Amino acid sequence: MGGDYAPKEIVLGAIQAHSEVRAQLILVGNQDQINALMPSRPPNIEVIHASEVIGMDDKPIEAIRKKKDNSLSRCVELVKDGRADAVVSAGNTGAAAAASLLAWRQMPGVHRPAIATSMPNKFGHFLLLDAGASPDIDPEQIVEFALMGRAYAMAVMGRENPKVHLINMGEEPGKGSSFAKQAFNLLEKFPWFAGNVEGKDLVRTQLDVVVCDAFVGNIILKTAEGVAEYIFSEIKDAATANIITKLGFLPIRTKLRPLARKLDYAEYGGSPLLGLNHLCTICHGRSNAKAIMNAIKGTDLALTNGLIQKIKESFTQTNG
Repeated sequence: MGGDYAPKEIVLGAIQAHSEVRAQLILVGNQDQINALMPSRPPNIEVIHASEVIGMDDKPIEAIRKKKDNSLSRCVELVKDGRADAVVSAGNTGAAAAASLLAWRQMPGVHRPAIATSMPNKFGHFLLLDAGASPDIDPEQIVEFALMGRAYAMAVMGRENPKVHLINMGEEPGKGSSFAKQAFNLLEKFPWFAGNVEGKDLVRTQLDVVVCDAFVGNIILKTAEGVAEYIFSEIKDAATANIITKLGFLPIRTKLRPLARKLDYAEYGGSPLLGLNHLCTICHGRSNAKAIMNAIKGTDLALTNGLIQKIKESFTQTNG
């Protein structure tokens, strides 16, 4: 029931995904609205009623406590009770993270969860975390993010021995704030740490995992989204004004289509909240059916490849 286009796009996304995943899908929310969008329900989609919804502007903890029968909390409870394995939500990000944390708790070795977001660049894509879950952390948590990011890169992205970079204002050791310097000193003890990376190099360097606190990560994410939307808006406006056609550059639009797909958030679906004992995939508030479908497929892949167990093993191995 969460997101700008719920429940229609959520339901349509689930319908599109149902034939591509082996998992049973459970749609939680207003059953009358959901069923109205599914005149013929696929056999592997179940509907569970929830009478309340946490709005996008609601304060997460307050809403969770006051709205006892909200759809987000019901989803999280299904996982806690063993009736489901993971949650996919396009609703209030803070509420999704808070409800998951309160019900599932952190896995051993993890002090703060992190949102891991797939970011496109010249060489394909890399994983950025934290993109929004934990803005106020200690440098030690950056190491935790690195371990979780590497586990995800191996289990879901298929990266072999992924490298980790620390976002910083310069490539050289000793650059940045006191926080960045402390994080660098902790990370450089690991053979998979590849040093600092500057913001300008995120799009033109081959990367696997990039770590930072959520304050920095969310600014990077939102800035990248804004720049991409601005560029394609300018191209569209130019085409509409016949500027591109008059100059003989019409083929450029065709060549830009693969880039547009690469920069489309719907291609990546959602971002997993890592560090908890179960998996919650958080989708963009503007998610359409395609984004929801890809989020479900990505979550199913993570479950199939044992992501949660692999993250736990990475902490066990590190702690010796």
